[in-house]
Amino acid sequence: MNVVLFGATGMVGQGALRECLADPGVARVVTVGRRATGEHHEKLREVVVPEVADLSAVEGELVGFDACLFCLGVSSAGMSEAEYTRLTVDLTIAVARTLLRLNPGMTFVFVSGAGADGSERGRVMWARVKGKAENAVLGMGFRAAYVFRPAAIIPLHGITSRTRWIRAATTVLRPAFPVLRAVFPNHVTTTEQLGRAMLKVAREGYPKPVLESRDIVRV
Repeated sequence: MNVVLFGATGMVGQGALRECLADPGVARVVTVGRRATGEHHEKLREVVVPEVADLSAVEGELVGFDACLFCLGVSSAGMSEAEYTRLTVDLTIAVARTLLRLNPGMTFVFVSGAGADGSERGRVMWARVKGKAENAVLGMGFRAAYVFRPAAIIPLHGITSRTRWIRAATTVLRPAFPVLRAVFPNHVTTTEQLGRAMLKVAREGYPKPVLESRDIVRV
């Protein structure tokens, strides 16, 4: 399987990249983003672009893929709904349209978040916007498309978040991780589990298009 990965420098994307490189069933991985990850591996190619929403200059690098793992995401803190929509919905749609045109047989896996609002009508801004992005991806016409809604994510293998408050919370809660996983097994996953689950679903599919945290753990 050939995989293209967006958001490889974020916490979820780092986990996905690690599992792609470790998985013998993944032949080629291309990461796309505004920064390189710094990883070096024989099956890894990194494509750095100034603006992820505009992939016209690198389309030649984006052909021949079986799956996209879309792990890009930003915090809505301090953002207007219009700006958060631009970075969450518009950017995702722009990337997905390009990939679908170049790879009509592709499976698209979109990482959202627990609590996303698929009705797009709820009172919580970030949840409405995430739900809009989810619906756009699911209705775009990929061979298969899946939405992952992880809840609490424990970073493993030295992986860290680029978001300051998440890094701080991780540091404080790290001693309690074993207890949290034992008490809330369906609501806590790890970057390793999440990466492996994305790859397995991209390969084998899943009975429903939206995977909540309990589904991710089960996979």
